[in-house]
Amino acid sequence: MRRKRVLATALVALVALVALAMSTSVSARQNATPIKAAWIYVGPHNDGGWSQAHDEGRLYVQKKMGKNVITTYKENVPEGPQALQVIESLIRDGNKIIFATSFGFMDAMVAAAKKHPDVYFEHATGYKTSKNLAIYFGAVEDAIYLAGLAAGAATTNGKVGFIVPFPIPEIIRHTNAFALGVLATRPDATIRLVWTKSWFDPVKERKAAESLAAAGVDVIGQNVDSPSAGQFAESKGIPWVGHGSDASKFAPKSWLSAGKYNWGLYYLKRVQQAANGTWKTGDYWGSLKDGFAVLAPLGPSVKPKTKSLIATRKQQLINGSFYEFTGPLYDQSGKLRVPKGKRMTLPQILTVDWLVKGVIGSPKG
Repeated sequence: MRRKRVLATALVALVALVALAMSTSVSARQNATPIKAAWIYVGPHNDGGWSQAHDEGRLYVQKKMGKNVITTYKENVPEGPQALQVIESLIRDGNKIIFATSFGFMDAMVAAAKKHPDVYFEHATGYKTSKNLAIYFGAVEDAIYLAGLAAGAATTNGKVGFIVPFPIPEIIRHTNAFALGVLATRPDATIRLVWTKSWFDPVKERKAAESLAAAGVDVIGQNVDSPSAGQFAESKGIPWVGHGSDASKFAPKSWLSAGKYNWGLYYLKRVQQAANGTWKTGDYWGSLKDGFAVLAPLGPSVKPKTKSLIATRKQQLINGSFYEFTGPLYDQSGKLRVPKGKRMTLPQILTVDWLVKGVIGSPKG
């Protein structure tokens, strides 16, 4: 009888163990359900610039997280009310974290975040946050300044062109950074602007490059997304500074460099946080120091002396001993905007609406 009781007890214990194992297995399978993450691009995912750089960040997340994530993207999404329709479709598809990568998506993201408190929203270049809406960007102007050093050193006649999209503070500070870099290596230079009124328009961008060349510029830079200006520059033997990614393959001889972003650094961290439940809203501002802002590889025509200067300035920007937005800084009219020895604060550069002396073109577009 005792033996039967022992066997019965053992059997009960065995059943309990099996049940526990099955429960643990089911729980593990449930916990292993991949998180779905989505990205929204204002241009094509393979534009050779801004949107492609974001998509490379998405692919980095996919590579690092493997089967624990399912990523998707929507490209060529118009800024404005239509963006909200795209966001809603991504939510219906089960995406739990959504990254919108252009300034004009801001109001749609705010509305969606309010309507869907159980979804995480991330907006690049914006300024509105909430409990489930974070913003992220960084000081790529520092890298653009470094690329401007190469542009200033490359010009022979002191006439440099710069192709820009919209007259907003982001673009104005990038333009000023580029101009200050040019002027650091060519103090008598002028930087002529052409506004395209579009983030991505290869036809307009090429025409802008053509008009700049017709005006006599012998170096072209840009803050727009496609490589078409670079392709034109390559055909004419004009040195070129890109924007947002390493686009040297489009103009291997003309390529000087570009300011770019390591989006994957941020995206991986945030998707992992969303997956494990530790995500919190925030306002991320990346830098050269943390590896978010990056100077793209220098082109073959950049001379050793210029490379050395760029390397020195880069290290000084990282350690804080140098900052391009340090006075005296004058605007186009000659008015002193930043006194000698003073540094512009982050709020000041985020709201800047004036162009530095040496730039030809209106800050109003």
